[in-house]
Amino acid sequence: METRDLIRILKEVPEARLRILELCHKVIGEKGDVDPEKVAFYSTELQEATKEAEQYSKETQEAARCLRELARS
Repeated sequence: METRDLIRILKEVPEARLRILELCHKVIGEKGDVDPEKVAFYSTELQEATKEAEQYSKETQEAARCLRELARS
């Protein structure tokens, strides 16, 4: 695979927006600290979003590994 082909493929990968980042903003209280009541309210969503972020991280690490292998060949 040539570099230009790889670049074209990478440009087609859609942007990822992780829910965990949005939720982090939602659980911040008026004083700028984490509000335990908001954390409790969003606990289910936070757990799901954390799993989503962990999966995204694993997939990103795998993609990086594949790219390193491709660069060596």
